[in-house]
Amino acid sequence: MKLCKQIFPVPMALLCLSFSFITRAQEASAGAPVFEITTEASSVNFGVKASVPIEGHFDKWNATLTFTSTDLSTGVLDIKIDAASVNTGSGMKDNKLRGKDFFDTKNNPYITFHSTKGGVQTGPNTVEVPGTFTIRGVARPETLTITITKQAATHEAGEIKGTMAFDRKEYGMNSGIPFIKIADRVEVSVDLKGERVSGPPIALKH
Repeated sequence: MKLCKQIFPVPMALLCLSFSFITRAQEASAGAPVFEITTEASSVNFGVKASVPIEGHFDKWNATLTFTSTDLSTGVLDIKIDAASVNTGSGMKDNKLRGKDFFDTKNNPYITFHSTKGGVQTGPNTVEVPGTFTIRGVARPETLTITITKQAATHEAGEIKGTMAFDRKEYGMNSGIPFIKIADRVEVSVDLKGERVSGPPIALKH
């Protein structure tokens, strides 16, 4: 930077400084794996025990998985779901779930999960991912348990499967559906398919 000041006037010196920061950032990210998730081949599903089965998925959502190094603890998982895209195969159930008693999509259009800490490996290919889950405007800590296929840590196409359960009443969903008895526990599953497109593999313990 001192050399830049000696050779170039102030504007050029600032350009040199910016270039220096960009170069350092690129060098830092060069050692991190980069993943791309294919939403078309992936899915986000849910289910709740009821007198009439309530199971479905969401048609519109996106997810990103980013790392700053090969260390698993640096990973950040973000999932953003368009709540109104709920699809149970039943128009009546979908409309009820979109309403104010459940997802309240008019006032809270998105359901999200944002990992707040890096994943903690609990087995050869299993990881606990603590995060903040937000639905109908209520945010609470939840943990997503994921299973990583061997291929997901390489350049080959891979798959990450995750499961999470929450109590719907803790998020203000206290009502039911007429003539249908619904359990409080809701189970969520994500099936993320994609590949590592650049960078080194994640350092998993075996």
